[in-house]
Amino acid sequence: MMRTRPLKVALLGCGVVGSEVTRIITTQADDLAQRIGAPIELAGIAVRRPNRVREGVPSDLLTTDATALVKRGDIDVVVEVIGGIEPVRTLITTAFEHGASVVSANKALLAADGASLHAKAAEHGVDLYYEAAVAGAIPLIRPLRESLAGDRVTRVLGIVNGTTNFILDKMDSTGAGYSEALDEATALGYAEADPTADVEGFDAAAKAAILAGIAFHTRVTIDDVHREGLTEVTAADIASARKMGCTVKMLAICERSADGRSVTARVHPAMIPLSHPLASVREAYNAVFVEAEAAGRLMFYGPGAGGAPTASAVLGDLVAACRNKLAATTGAGESAYTHLPVSPMGDVVTRYHISLDVADKPGVLAQVATVFAEHDVSIDTVRQQGKDGEASLVVVTHRAKDAALSATVGALRNLDTVRGVASIMRVEGE
Repeated sequence: MMRTRPLKVALLGCGVVGSEVTRIITTQADDLAQRIGAPIELAGIAVRRPNRVREGVPSDLLTTDATALVKRGDIDVVVEVIGGIEPVRTLITTAFEHGASVVSANKALLAADGASLHAKAAEHGVDLYYEAAVAGAIPLIRPLRESLAGDRVTRVLGIVNGTTNFILDKMDSTGAGYSEALDEATALGYAEADPTADVEGFDAAAKAAILAGIAFHTRVTIDDVHREGLTEVTAADIASARKMGCTVKMLAICERSADGRSVTARVHPAMIPLSHPLASVREAYNAVFVEAEAAGRLMFYGPGAGGAPTASAVLGDLVAACRNKLAATTGAGESAYTHLPVSPMGDVVTRYHISLDVADKPGVLAQVATVFAEHDVSIDTVRQQGKDGEASLVVVTHRAKDAALSATVGALRNLDTVRGVASIMRVEGE
């Protein structure tokens, strides 16, 4: 039997995502009520600019006093789509203190301070949900937290930023340089006016921290994630990848060590074989591979950003939080019992593609090969092209530690015959 008294929802933020959340709550009210077991009522919307025109958003619900809204005491669930660290952290903890569960899309805050937010929610017997924080509409957090709760996840590998995937896809498909591809992404609305968070990997690093923490039942913050941007990726790198039967993708990679005693989390551009399913992920789409001991390899694919896709994930969490309110219970909270340390990037083992500018004369290849051998980095393939006294030397290694590779590159720079290191890129997905 359905309860007639509505559950009250407060919305913090009414931009692209918040407006879509409002629209869905309004237009699908009857269906949502049936799924939840009670109607939901949008009780207030906190915004910074109340006079801005927002089509379909009731103006009488708008307020600039977000603190008063979350302190009301009759709010059952607060939906936060503002972003940033403060004042959002304070607003969320205040909502907990006044008995409200929280649904958030705030990857930056969760990656920086998720542990204390989970603790605060548990202290007050409420929920903290954030499916929309990682991959837009793609169901990923709930499968990791619930569907795979009985399995042992060993690796999470994926494309979790649509802007960078669009840029690299255009560089690959059209031969454009980085700047040209970024300009197109900006013109189409895929890149912000300031694209730093995307192209320098901060956005993906926050998502990697969240995914690693959930997948491996340990605490990982954004400061634990090794991060490299894609601004140094050139058209020549893309072309070189093609010659290897690869393409370049910006990847988030979270791994449990072979002995199970530590984890790693990293974000950087990497070459992957064209045969790998991630190689075919085009435009601004996201895709994530999850590898588990019993389940094997699972792939999650879909739009990773945008108002409607992100709102879909928010509403899924809202339904879950409202159901829990009706049942006077809470869902799964933080699981961090393993206390696994995060290993430094130097301990990560992978393959590398290294492009060197060298003198075109006898003995150069032997000198380079000697340096690799001295640092215990095994060479898989070598390709050399030379003209007019100058040459390019492309070396692809077998798997080696990042620290050993860094030492190798440092030694190569000291060779008189090496004019410079044109690029270094990891090779993944094999």
